[in-house]
Amino acid sequence: MNEAQALAANRDNWDDRADVHAQSEMYDVPGFLADPTDISWVVRNDLEVLAPHLPESGVSDRSLLHLQCHIGTDTISWARLGARDVHGVDLSPNSLRHAARIAEADGRRDITWVEGDARFASTLIRRRFEIVVTSTGTIVWLPELANWARSIHDLLEPGGVFMIRDDHPLLSAMDCEPWDVTDDYLSGGGVRTYDDAGTYTENSAGQITNARNHEWRHDLSEVVMSLLRAGLVIEALAELPYMDWQAFPALLPCEQGWQLPPGAPRIPLNFAVVARRPR
Repeated sequence: MNEAQALAANRDNWDDRADVHAQSEMYDVPGFLADPTDISWVVRNDLEVLAPHLPESGVSDRSLLHLQCHIGTDTISWARLGARDVHGVDLSPNSLRHAARIAEADGRRDITWVEGDARFASTLIRRRFEIVVTSTGTIVWLPELANWARSIHDLLEPGGVFMIRDDHPLLSAMDCEPWDVTDDYLSGGGVRTYDDAGTYTENSAGQITNARNHEWRHDLSEVVMSLLRAGLVIEALAELPYMDWQAFPALLPCEQGWQLPPGAPRIPLNFAVVARRPR
């Protein structure tokens, strides 16, 4: 299977997931819409990473692009925090249909939804942003990061800031089954293909018709070096002891989502990078 076929299969898989996720308790779209002050837990965690690199007003009145936005609850959360000219990009057209529906129900018809590969977002959007973000379960779906990083550079205003916070690649190497390494940690090993008729939301087993998944491993050095080679300046790098979903049963609830139990080996569950385009 070539890269285009793998990406098409992933698009079909995420089209299926969008229907399941939009109805799930985990995303709780009705609850999100019922409280216009609600900010998704993902964006709360992202903002904690990003805030030290923003002015005191945060994202308020700053243009923002959200890459791999899925059904849009995180994108809408950025708009609720005051971001302007908000755009969301995703490969899955059905995800974007849900995103547009949820945004309209929230009274936010000014968010722009763009269908396409996040690696080439700069060819899809003819403008620049003060902030670009991507978060939580995103880059494993991208075959390579060089084009992704160049696109981010080109989409940022000079002086603009980029943030990624995602599952730590160590977890993928362990197939989310600590503590045995079962797969590559280092980049460059090619595509990993598997079938999964469920997803990460509750009671989803058997609900995904297009069950074939294709992922690519990206170690931490590849993420950082891709951004540096694209001309960005790294301002912060963090390995974090929490994540946004219960990747394996031993994780316990915490303020940021899920963490390891007391006494477990201390490994990172998330990583975060903040980078800036020079003026």
